[in-house]
Order: sequence, then structure tokens, then C-alpha cells
Amino acid sequence: MTLPKITRASLERHLPILQWTKTYDRDTLTSDMVAAVIVTIMLIPQSLAYALLAGLPAEMGLYASILPLVAYAIFGTSRALAVGPVAVVSLMTAAAVGNMALQGTAEYAAAAITLAFISGVILLVMGVFRLGFLANFLSHPVIAGFITASGVLIATSQLKHIFGIDAHGHNLVQLIGSLLENQHLTNPITLFLGLTTTAFLFWVRKGLKPLLLGTGMKPRMADILAKAGPVAAVAVTTIAVWLLGLGDKGVKIVGEVPMGLPPLTAPSFSPEIWSQLFISGLLISIIGFVESVSVAQTLAAKKRQRIVPDQELVGLGASNIASALTGGYPVTGGFARSVVNFDAGAETPAAGAFTAVGILLAALLLTPLLYFLPKATLAATIIVAVLSLVDFSILSRTWSYSKVDFTAVAATIFLTLGFGVEMGVSVGVILSIGLFLYKTSRPHVAEVGLVPGTQHFRNIKRHDVETHPEVVSLRIDESLYFANARFLEDYVYNRIACDEPIRHVVLMCSAVNEIDMSALESLEAINERLEAVDIKLHLSEVKGPVMDRLKRSHFLDEMTGEVFLSQYDAVSALTKEKTAA
Repeated sequence: MTLPKITRASLERHLPILQWTKTYDRDTLTSDMVAAVIVTIMLIPQSLAYALLAGLPAEMGLYASILPLVAYAIFGTSRALAVGPVAVVSLMTAAAVGNMALQGTAEYAAAAITLAFISGVILLVMGVFRLGFLANFLSHPVIAGFITASGVLIATSQLKHIFGIDAHGHNLVQLIGSLLENQHLTNPITLFLGLTTTAFLFWVRKGLKPLLLGTGMKPRMADILAKAGPVAAVAVTTIAVWLLGLGDKGVKIVGEVPMGLPPLTAPSFSPEIWSQLFISGLLISIIGFVESVSVAQTLAAKKRQRIVPDQELVGLGASNIASALTGGYPVTGGFARSVVNFDAGAETPAAGAFTAVGILLAALLLTPLLYFLPKATLAATIIVAVLSLVDFSILSRTWSYSKVDFTAVAATIFLTLGFGVEMGVSVGVILSIGLFLYKTSRPHVAEVGLVPGTQHFRNIKRHDVETHPEVVSLRIDESLYFANARFLEDYVYNRIACDEPIRHVVLMCSAVNEIDMSALESLEAINERLEAVDIKLHLSEVKGPVMDRLKRSHFLDEMTGEVFLSQYDAVSALTKEKTAA
């Protein structure tokens, strides 16, 4: 039975997999398979490392990289986004769960699983109610500042594995203090392994591919081998620890990693645990969604594709729930692996599903080989990955462009470094919303005049224009709502408080898309105040939807002036009126 077109369209909207599978062919399959191989090679050591960063058993990183990728392939709209554990979310997980249970305990892992489930539910609910627009309240400079500070925190937190010492702390001061306090316990062998691996991975990232291309190797193969650098580091250091018995000489190793399929797990539904984790889950959901959508939109634009933010919420929500049900922890779309996935030629989300198969095979066959893997190698992998996220130039860019944005970014970086990731992201969210309210509460209002020989009106402070002493033309460059309504009142009152023979005030509304009830009351107050001093209030260039709403009120009946189609019509009529008089 053939489904009606509207039903088919609805299904495709909610199940994007139905869209791209219609045109799936052998060439697309080949491209997706090649991309999956490259991303799998990159993702195996990263998954293990990010689990270590979150304070979880290494295998949970693998589990979080299997079924969530399949879920996103079904529900996600990005053709290139690669979902899985990422550095910032892993750090936020460690901060949230670390307040509830001791690292390494069963309760700690259970709390991380529950956190993934909570995050998934939050994302799904936001997707169902189409709340993706809420992410727009997070300014990108603030997010960039948070990610930069988080990158510094993450790299610093991994130095303990490089030095082979115990250190702890949720902020930069605590971490550095703990490292200095225990630096005398540094294990020289671990330090050598960590520094060597870090230097090797930095070189691989920048220098290996050009070197291979210089030997005449094909670009695709050179790219695969360059991405395999972390795998090579894992293999070499693991073999070295095994052959030389370095585990007995103080080098900390991963130890036994369970082999087999991801287990079926269930989150806790304890109200107490949910109340403790809910705010953290909300913050992880918001940050993860913003990061994912930013990456997805950037990559989609390069191929003239589009993503649907509300459906992305559903895709990420399903991915996190899938992670929670299979022994994983919170996941989101990662920048580095998504770019690799895109550059490797991924054509559809099927590349993610094929990557999941590769990770599954690793969990089934390779985990016994990870027993002697030194934690210093995983720490080096994390450090090299996250330092690419650190970008302090955001401070100089915002300083030169907007001091308000600079203040928000600097505060976010300082608070994240000084008080921890949860404080940093919480303040970042508040600052983003506060920044929006501050800017819109002080809308730009320009007094305008007629450009000679035209019908255009421009700011009298910027252009040589014609004005009339009895007509004040004010252009409002923002929608009017409760936060800025009083500002407009004060602006108008201050403007008419002068010795000029003002008879008319015209509010040019070409940029006004909305007038809420508070703003309407302010317009009524302005009208009454002007009428009391024998000045008429007029409007011009009012948009249709705004006019429709004004007509449903008594304001237009009570307004002392008129509504003009254009500012030129308004000034022409009012000046002619004076001339005729």
C-alpha cells in the first residue's frame, strides 16, 4: 500500500534516513566506507582517552561510540557530523559525577550512564517542542571562550598522567597546586613515554602527511596513515610496556578491558540522583547541541546542504539515550572527527554507522591487547587533541570589535579556569542571555533627515541631510518589547526638551518587526505626553504584521497623528501642511 504523500513527507522529516537512502548507490557506499575506516582509526584511541578524562573505565568510551552513531544515522540531518565522546563533554561529565561518587566505583559509572540518559531526554523534549532556537541565546564568542578555557583545563588535568603522579582539582589553581605538591613523585619512565608520545603526535598532526606526499604516496593513503598516528602511538607504547615490563616500574596502565558487546544498562530513576544531575545534564545538552550544530552547519554549507536544528536535537537526544542503554556516557558531535569524516569523503550518515561497526569489532577483538596500554599515551592523545581548541585570540578579536563581548568572553574564561567548568558554562549561559538583553534594551535610535535630491533618509550625525525645525524624524532600529520600551520613552522625551519649535514627531518603524504589550503602552504614554505639549505623534513604514496587531488595539484611534506609508510621504505631508498654513 502506497502511503499518501503528506505522510511520506512527514516520515522523512522525522526520519531523515528515509531521505538519503533513496539515492544511495555503490559510489556513495565506497565513499562512506573509506571515511568510516579513517574515522574508526582516529576514534579508537580518542574514545579510550576521553573515557579516561571523564574518570570512567576505558571500555565506556568504546561503548559510547557504537550505538549512538547508529541512532544519529537514523535521526540526524547532517551528512558529515560524527557523534561520540568529546573532550569538553567528558570534562563536564567528570565535574558533574565527581560531586556524587568516588572515581572508579560502580556508583560513578552508573551516575555517568544516568547523566547520558538525562541529557538525551532533555534534548528529545527540546526537539519535540522545537526549542532549537534557544541555542541562539548563547553567543559564539562566549562559547569560544568557554571551549578555550576548557581546553586549558583538560590539558592541565592530563599532566598528572604524563608525570605519573596523583593530582586532582576542578579548576586551574587546584590542578596546578596539586601537580606542584606531588611533582617530586614524578616517574621518569612515565615522563619519558608521555613527552615522547606528545611530541610524536604533534609532529604527526602537522608533518607526517606532507612527508608521505613528498615520497609520491597518493593523498588518500597519506591521509589514512596520518590519521593512524595515534593508533601507532598506542601500539608502540603498549608493546614497549609489555616487553620491558614497565608496568612493574611504576608506569600506570589501563589494565583489563572487558571484551565483548556493549552491555545493556539502565539509568537510575532515583529522584535524588536526577535532582543532583539535572542541571549538569541541561548544561551538557546545551553546550553539546551548540557545538554540534555549529560544526554541522559549517560542513553542510560547503556542499550546499542544510540541517534542521530541531531534528538535530532529536538525533542527539536519541544518541545519548542509546549511549545510556549500552553502557556509555554523554556524547555529542565532535569538531575534529567531523572534519576528518567530511574530508575523508563521507556522503551520508551511513559513514557513522560503518564507524560504529569498526568500533564494535575493536571492542570484540582488540580489547585484550589494551591491557598494557600506558595511561600516559592516552593523556598525550587528549592533550594534542584539545590544544587545537585553545584560541586566546578570541580575546584580542572581541576587544577590538566590541568591549561588551570582550567582557563576557574574559569573564567566561576567567571563571572557567578559576572556579571550574560548571561555573564557567553556567556564567557563560547567563552572560549570553544578559548580553542579548543589554544590547536590545538600548536599541539604536537615529534622528534622520532627507538626503538632498532623493527620497532616502539617513542619520543626521553621519550624513549631510535636510531637516525641518518643526519635524523630528526618529528611526528605530530594533523591535520594541518590554526591555527597551522605557528607553524609547526617555529618548523621545529628552529629544523634545529643547527650544526648537517642534510640532511633529515621526517614528520611522522600518526595522521594527514586533511591538509587544509593554511597548504598546509606552507608545500610548508617548502619545499622551506629546499631546500635552501640543506635539503630534506619527508613524511611518510600519510593517504589515505590526500594523495588523496595532489595529487590534485602541492606539491608532487615540494617536494624535497619522500612519504614513513611507518616511518621505510623512515629511512631505507635514512640511506642506506648514507651508499651506
